[in-house]
Amino acid sequence: MALASHVVTLEEANTLDGLFAARVKRTPDAMAYRDFNAEHGNWRDYSWAQIDRQVARWQAALEKEGLAPGDRVAIMLRNSPEWVIFDQAALGLGLVGVPLYTQDRPDNAAYIMGNAGCKVVLIETAEQWKALKPCIGDLKALVRIVTVKPVADPAEPRLVAATDWLPADGGATRHLPRDPKALASIVYTSGTTGRPKGVMLSHHNILSNAAASSTVLAPTAEDLFLSFLPLSHTLERTAGYYLTMMCGAPVVFARSVTQLADDLQTQKPTMLISVPRIYERVNNAIRSKLADGPPLRKKLFELAVEVGYARFEHAQGRGGWKPSFLLWPVLNALVAKKILARLGGRMKVAISGGAALSPEIARVFIGLGLPVLQGYGLTETSPVIAANSPGDNLPESVGRPLPGVEVKLGDKDALLCRGPNVMLGYWGNEEATRAMIAPDGWLNTGDTARIDAQGRITITGRIKDIIVMSNGEKIPPADMEAAIVRDTLFEQVLLIGEGKAYLSVIAVINADLWRKAAEQAGMSPEARDALGGKPAQQLALARIGAQLKEFPGYAQVRRISLTLDPWTVENGLMTPTMKLKRAKVMEKFNAELDRMYEGRGGQ
Repeated sequence: MALASHVVTLEEANTLDGLFAARVKRTPDAMAYRDFNAEHGNWRDYSWAQIDRQVARWQAALEKEGLAPGDRVAIMLRNSPEWVIFDQAALGLGLVGVPLYTQDRPDNAAYIMGNAGCKVVLIETAEQWKALKPCIGDLKALVRIVTVKPVADPAEPRLVAATDWLPADGGATRHLPRDPKALASIVYTSGTTGRPKGVMLSHHNILSNAAASSTVLAPTAEDLFLSFLPLSHTLERTAGYYLTMMCGAPVVFARSVTQLADDLQTQKPTMLISVPRIYERVNNAIRSKLADGPPLRKKLFELAVEVGYARFEHAQGRGGWKPSFLLWPVLNALVAKKILARLGGRMKVAISGGAALSPEIARVFIGLGLPVLQGYGLTETSPVIAANSPGDNLPESVGRPLPGVEVKLGDKDALLCRGPNVMLGYWGNEEATRAMIAPDGWLNTGDTARIDAQGRITITGRIKDIIVMSNGEKIPPADMEAAIVRDTLFEQVLLIGEGKAYLSVIAVINADLWRKAAEQAGMSPEARDALGGKPAQQLALARIGAQLKEFPGYAQVRRISLTLDPWTVENGLMTPTMKLKRAKVMEKFNAELDRMYEGRGGQ
């Protein structure tokens, strides 16, 4: 795809703050961002010139702290113009940004700031400060704690409100000249096991990845991008921040995940990025509503998805024309348009990353007329390695490698990657760096894959996550877990069976659907201990079995433990990037595990 005139090229940008400077120069009066003002109850638009003036103010304030190029500064905000402003202010002064998740545990955020030696941290609310205060008192490198909203605490001299810290005028925006391959950011991995590691990304790492991504999908000034995946997530940062800046597309910051449905309808975006969990929730909501409605409505929905997906396959060159396509105008009007209207009605493309998206879920959205593009990557690769494109979309795969990115299969079919997007290394951890990146530059992703003749990549599993049963059979848990959650009764699942003769599952179930299923089976849904009873176990196992018919006989689930309590970031069972901490869940449900294999040792 030829780069349009509105796109800032990699050569023109040179650095991440150079990208911002080029965008401001090119379209100073164009809309850059839209944010909701909770105090006044309205949405506000900001032009690039307005953002530029604010960046200069924040730079002036940072300069007063006596920071030197290379010093680290942390940011712990929701997605907002202030996130971008602080990031750009730091980048222009040669500082290194360290993004933090607002939902992360305070002790983990404190560990990251201590490990990176952060000198300044920007937070938002009094609640954040109350949670962080007990954890960061010993961080000697930290000289300033800035809050977006005023917070009073005379006992902490380092604490200051942004309104008091910022000068009225910052003058001209500063852009210190530097090597584009210099360190720009340290992004800490979520840490599903052990302490998080700091991924060192250069300006060129991220910029080259944004530029390569623009050949797959290049939003324009006519598009509107909805940003709700945290900017501390590298996919959102590269594709939803730097890529949109590169292409000149305006961004609206969603208020919250809980208000996402309203924001989609009022803001009517044309593009968004999400992790699979959001698509799964939307799909489950649709199917739950269909289950409560007349049978005809469900039949029309299934027909719309079937015909729509066949049309998609035909357009992709993988299927022939069918007479059923003549039904599409009616099915579109009766079904597809009404459902997509809930997403704003203007959505042109939705991107899924961060974890594997079930092909069945992708099929629903694609069938309804919303192209879902699945991609693949790691924080360590800035992050995109491969992605499907609108004209070349095979939902079961993660697409072809981006331009300039090389891939190959290594030992045990491990997917290896090499290119300008590969990280500089792990902060202060040369041993971990050597374990991840070979001397010839090939990075081991830790995922297993296959690559077809057309160069498309399909992720087949995670090397460390493969379950080896006592009979030697190998099970990819992610595939089976994805199949199980196709049944909307199951919100979250964890497959277990390492070294055992049979498989078991721990599952979080949907409270409303459990109530209906229990009543239909003659059980009392209000009795929480009923979940441990034989009737509930048999009901759940039967529903799981229905989803696992395509798996071999040895891959059937024999035991189950049910709970109504979700696994969240707050209770320590999920990472801020919504990855399950398998070891933590197993630790929490240790008694249930013993019960499921009691007297048998699983043998």
